[in-house]
Amino acid sequence: MIKDFRTGQGFDVHRLVENRKLILCGVEIPSELGLAGNSDADVAIHALMDALLGALALGDIGEHFPDNTSEWTGADSTDLLKRVLALPEFKEWRIGNVDITIIAQRPKLAPYKKAMQTRLAEVMGISADRISVKATTTEKLGFTGRGEGIAATAAAALVK
Repeated sequence: MIKDFRTGQGFDVHRLVENRKLILCGVEIPSELGLAGNSDADVAIHALMDALLGALALGDIGEHFPDNTSEWTGADSTDLLKRVLALPEFKEWRIGNVDITIIAQRPKLAPYKKAMQTRLAEVMGISADRISVKATTTEKLGFTGRGEGIAATAAAALVK
């Protein structure tokens, strides 16, 4: 029986640059450009962490992993996600489901969605059928459409 239910939503965006790997949902995606950021700049996991933190009113990832310190430089976002889920406030909660949308004109992400879903399931310790990873374009409109960056949104449901 569900005693309590919480939802959260997250959003993140990073610029595309040369000489960086493109990591999305913990999976390296073949690409000439990668995302700029203090960590590995995994925009999808960053949005997911904000959704999870928001569900329990625990602030945002910038409060937990500030980018103005070298402590998190080059950090693997899957490790940061594990740290979020290890916070004491999450102890009594389980993840009902998560839903992620990655917004990018290129590269085409459809061939990698299953791998992203599987990787997140491994990292989060939940069944892959509780994780949705979607990809969309903006029909060449805006900064994502021009290939200047990638954005992601995420929603998470927690149950107790």
